[in-house]
Parts: sequence; C-alpha cells; structure tokens
Amino acid sequence: MDVPNENISAMASNPSAATAWVKDNVRPYPGVSFTPSGFQPGTTVSDVGNGLKYTSLFDAIYAALEHSGRPGVEVVVSETRLLSSGTSAANVQNARTYNQNLINHVGQGTPKSSRPLETYMFAMFKENLKKGDETERHFGLFNPDKSPAYTLSF
Repeated sequence: MDVPNENISAMASNPSAATAWVKDNVRPYPGVSFTPSGFQPGTTVSDVGNGLKYTSLFDAIYAALEHSGRPGVEVVVSETRLLSSGTSAANVQNARTYNQNLINHVGQGTPKSSRPLETYMFAMFKENLKKGDETERHFGLFNPDKSPAYTLSF
C-alpha cells in the first residue's frame, strides 16, 4: 500500500491516528479478494521482500507492522461482516460463504504469525426493526426469532 514507515509507526502507537488513516486510505487492494469467496487459495499477493504469499489483507498486516519496527503489536479484527439481503448482490449463500471462509482463515493465523487472529463478526442478530437503510437490517448470524440465518462451523 506504499505507506511510509513513519505513518505505520504512528498508527501502531496511536489508535486515533490508525483509525483516521484507515478511513482515508483503505481501498480494495489489487490482487486481494474482498468478495464473499475471499480467504480462499487462488488469489494471492506475493511479498518480494520475504517471499510470503498472502490471500487476504489480514495476512499482510503482520508484515507491515514488522517492517515498521512494531512486530509485537497484537492484531485484532474489531468488525467484519457481509449482509445476507437488502441489495441485489446480497444473499444468504454469499454471507455464509464469506463468514465461513473468514472463520476458517483467521483460525489458522497468517504466514507471519501462526496465532489465530482475534476476530469479531458483526452482528449476532439481524435487526429487523432498525431504522435507516434496508441493508442495516441484514447482517446478523441469527434471525430476530433466534433461529440461525445460515449454518456456520466454528
């Protein structure tokens, strides 16, 4: 992503700087899948500096932190999600595929760290009464009646 080391160092030591930088700069990364089929072998980015191959942007985070002189920073994915309806492209199969592949991927760690990535999926329940955009009602793993929206294996 061509981030100067001083920016990465600032982000690693200042959560506000990290949040601001991500909001201003993170866009789909060439060669890294942000589709429901993400986290599967096939689409990879090779790091010419260390020879490792990454299948998602999560994988590249540890290498960037190491390169910035902060290899011990713990990475936590604070929210990830894919809605199951509410738009023409959203459906239960895509949401299930994305979330299952995410679970499988983060449990294995990354090429740079064999530790599982602490990850939080949004949201536990679909919010059928939530005001605002229709899309905001369709992120839950469970329906409002507590039945599973789709099956996942943890």
